[in-house]
Amino acid sequence: MIDLPTIRGRLTQARPLNDLTWLRVGGPADYLFQPADIEDLQGFLKGLPGDVLVFPMGVGSNLIVRDGGLRAVVIRLGRGFNGIEVEGTTVIAGAAALDAQVARKAADAGVDLTFLRTIPGSVGGAVRMNAGCYGSYTADVLRKATIVTRQGEVVDLSPEELNFRYRQSDLPEGAVLISATFEGPAGDPEELHARMAAQLQKRDETQPTKDRSAGSTFRNPAGFSSTGRADDVHDLKAWKVIDNAGMRGATLGGAQMSPKHSNFLINTGTATAADLEGLGEEVRKKVYETSGITLEWEIMRVGDPLKE
Repeated sequence: MIDLPTIRGRLTQARPLNDLTWLRVGGPADYLFQPADIEDLQGFLKGLPGDVLVFPMGVGSNLIVRDGGLRAVVIRLGRGFNGIEVEGTTVIAGAAALDAQVARKAADAGVDLTFLRTIPGSVGGAVRMNAGCYGSYTADVLRKATIVTRQGEVVDLSPEELNFRYRQSDLPEGAVLISATFEGPAGDPEELHARMAAQLQKRDETQPTKDRSAGSTFRNPAGFSSTGRADDVHDLKAWKVIDNAGMRGATLGGAQMSPKHSNFLINTGTATAADLEGLGEEVRKKVYETSGITLEWEIMRVGDPLKE
C-alpha cells in the first residue's frame, strides 16, 4: 500500500483495464485515478511519491495492456477535460475530447480539422502519437499543448518542444496532457461535413470498423520526414509487406490479422493480450524473413505478462 494524496476525484485499487481498451484485453492497474478537475490532478501528481509510476491513458484505442496488468497509477481523464471551444480558426480541445467530436464541432464553425474525423481515440492520444491521415497530421495544426507535469505544474509546450515525428512526440516523463490548441484552415461547413462523410464511407469500405481492433498495428516501414509526412520515394505500406509475407488473415488463439485489412490486428472474441502481441510478433518475424524489413509497432504495449 502506498501513501496517496487526498483527492476529490475517483481512485480505484487493482482496477482491471480490459474494459477500458478497444481490444478488450488487459490485467489490472495498481490504481486507476479519474481526477475531478485540473486542480485535483495537480494536487494528486504533486503529492504522489516520486517512485510511483504514472501512466496517462485515453480511451485505449491504440493500446494493448498485457494480461498481468500495469504496476502504475493509471490516470484517465473524463468530464471536465473534454470541452471544445472554437474562436475564429482556433480550436481549443480538452485531452479527453474525442477526435471525431473535435472535427465535427470545428466543421460546424467552418474550421478544417476534417482529418481527425476518422482517427479513433481522443485528443491526448492524437497529440502523443502525432495522429494523421489523408496527408494531414496533428503536427500540421497544433499550436500548443498544455500539460500537468509530474510535479503538479501546468505548462504549455510548443510544437518544437514536442519534437513531432512520424507517429511520435516527446512529452516529459509522467506528465499528463490536459488540452491542445489547434489552428485549421477556414472552410465551408457544408463542404467540410461532406468531405468527412466521404472519408467515413471510404474507411468503412477498406477497414474492419465493425471488428474489435486498435487501428493500424504497425507503422509504415520507412521514408517519413520529421514532420510526419511520407517521402513518396520510399513510401512503403505496412499492409503490403504483411500481404507479401502471406500473413493476411493469420491467427493465434483468438487473435487475427484482419482479412479485410492486413495491418489491423483484431480480437475475434476470445483473444488474450498474449495472443494479440504474440501474433504481432509472428507477423514481424515473417515480414523480416521475406523482405528484410523490421516492422515497428504502432500499437502501444504496456504492463506485465501473466505469471504462470
